[in-house]
Amino acid sequence: MSHVSECYGELTFSKEVMKAKLNKIVYTKLLAVIESGEPLDEKIADDVAHAMKEWAIDKGATHFTHWFQPQRGGTAEKHDAFITYDENGEIIERFSASQLIQSEPDASSFPSGGMRSTFEARGYTAWDPTSPAFLIEAGTSRTLVIPSVFLSWTGHVLDLKTPLLRSNKALDDASLVLQKLLGNRSVRRTKVFIGAEQEYFLFNKELHDTRKDLRICKRTLFGASPIKGQQMEDHYFGSIIPRVRNFMEDLDRALFRKGIPAKTRHNEVAPNQFEIAPLFSESNRAIDDNLKLMNIIKEIADTHGMTACLHEKPIAGVNGSGKHVNWSIGDNTGNNYLEPSKSPLKNISFLLTIGAILLGMKKFGGILRASVACAGNDHRLGANEAPPAIMSVYLGEYITALFNEIEGLETVTEKKLQHISLGVQNIPKISKDSSDRNRTSPLAFTGNKFEFRAVGSSQNVAESVTVLNLMCAYGYSEINKKLTGMKGEAKSNALVILKEILKQTKDVRFEGNNYSEDWHKEAARRGLPNNKNTPSAYEEFFKPGISEAFEHFGILSKEELHSKIEIKIETYNKIKAIEYKTAVSMVRTQILPAILQHITNTTQSLKGLTDSGISSAAIKDHLVQIESYYSGITSHALRLEQSVHNAEKEDSAHKQSLVFADACSCALEELRSLVDSAERLIPDNIWPYAKYQDLLLKL
Repeated sequence: MSHVSECYGELTFSKEVMKAKLNKIVYTKLLAVIESGEPLDEKIADDVAHAMKEWAIDKGATHFTHWFQPQRGGTAEKHDAFITYDENGEIIERFSASQLIQSEPDASSFPSGGMRSTFEARGYTAWDPTSPAFLIEAGTSRTLVIPSVFLSWTGHVLDLKTPLLRSNKALDDASLVLQKLLGNRSVRRTKVFIGAEQEYFLFNKELHDTRKDLRICKRTLFGASPIKGQQMEDHYFGSIIPRVRNFMEDLDRALFRKGIPAKTRHNEVAPNQFEIAPLFSESNRAIDDNLKLMNIIKEIADTHGMTACLHEKPIAGVNGSGKHVNWSIGDNTGNNYLEPSKSPLKNISFLLTIGAILLGMKKFGGILRASVACAGNDHRLGANEAPPAIMSVYLGEYITALFNEIEGLETVTEKKLQHISLGVQNIPKISKDSSDRNRTSPLAFTGNKFEFRAVGSSQNVAESVTVLNLMCAYGYSEINKKLTGMKGEAKSNALVILKEILKQTKDVRFEGNNYSEDWHKEAARRGLPNNKNTPSAYEEFFKPGISEAFEHFGILSKEELHSKIEIKIETYNKIKAIEYKTAVSMVRTQILPAILQHITNTTQSLKGLTDSGISSAAIKDHLVQIESYYSGITSHALRLEQSVHNAEKEDSAHKQSLVFADACSCALEELRSLVDSAERLIPDNIWPYAKYQDLLLKL
């Protein structure tokens, strides 16, 4: 790889490119939109569109696309050529302000959650100037990509970016009110910063493609445990083999060229599992970058004869993949509200921000769990590789002790306030953390940020960040209401409020092992929700006050929220139906024929021995056992098929999801148990697809 500085951002319409291509007035106005959240002056759009087109064409682009995040997951795009007719009917290359600002990709086949009829198909994408445009490549062709939001003709949300942007604004508004109440007049804007650590698996492409389940479902539905899995713990942070290191070099280069600040790469716990982590950046751009990363990983892996798998649990019996989201808030003065400081005022902001998160967790813990609910993540949460479905906050020994001291104060005096400020500023920031990490906690304070560990590797983190923003905005708003009604010095009043918050939120704070059975029992006593699967998690959205809160903070209307949940349930049902039907297909077209072939071969061998006068009771017993598996697998496949049929007969998507999660899941597990047992007895050359051991060792 050449020096990073030589290629970094070369495929991105960056601030540096804008500054070079735009006149000073236009650049200043556009920068105000990006940096300060100022409304877009549409008068500058023509200049921006022309500069963007010229830059893209100079780089070899022939098409442009509005790139957006539909609620079905992933990303979406429709490419249009720059060409059009001039007044003489001649072909010219043009990209107008209207084409930059808005496009109509059609919306007829995108799920709407019942918000509109099929014939109401019109949908619009609208340019998001806060996330930079970039180029994508395929061979020698290049396309200009414009990050966008996606709305219906009536203005209803059809994507995941719009709620995120709205939640950023809600948090900004609530935070600014708090800072003014505390007497801080220098803050004009607050921003959310995140860093999303992406885990993924790599498989040998040839072996991967032998498996219908991996190709269709992105996870294995069958597979006997390998002799060597991750029990030796020799893969975690181990030496990266040359083939993977070459892949990582190409991946980093592709990311750097698009201005994605990839920082860390290493082997993860499971064989063939890896992680890549970026530098922190503003949430909107960071999420766009993560979505680009997910696509680029797959593209680069393919060029190396490998397949990248982002499913949460592609292989049973070894760790699955998550996407730990590090979340913090900063303002235009450079202050991080989750980092202690020498300034008493900043430390009050620090303490109140943690208090706001605690209030938010108490109110919206079930919704935070629901934000990471999906068919893939059901296999991972609580499996000693990810936090359980119970949402709680871990603060660490130092902050817990500090909060206990604050809670125990009878009165708040200037002397006490100074003591607390000095105590907070002494938290070690760099050389040593104030407490050990709690890898079992879903939301852990880690020195200057919160780490949310429950997001699945295939998911768009916009959903969980939207809820984290809502939680904090709600907490700030509750604090603001109380501060507004109090007389006296704001900082002292703030600590009085914090004392109340600490008493109110004890049930969502937990410093121990979240995997332990004792915690599950204790959480039940505290009344914390523990939704073990996706359908039950989605029910949290329908609890009293939830839709009102989303609407109050301007994130989603009641209609939009209802639509969102309908789409999520529908997506879950489709994924599970595909998995179950794939399992039945594999059994009938691959597994049973392989078992039958083994029976035939063994019977012929037994006949040969018998004809030679040799009697073998062991072979006969083996045949009986294999034949029993053949019979059992046949009947259990039929049972699974019937369970799916029963689910699809239900008269609502929610009822379908419950059958898919329960009866169908049990039927597949019982079928899998028989298949996996049979696999252990069938020779490798007969078994119809790559076994776990080969998938994990032959990269």
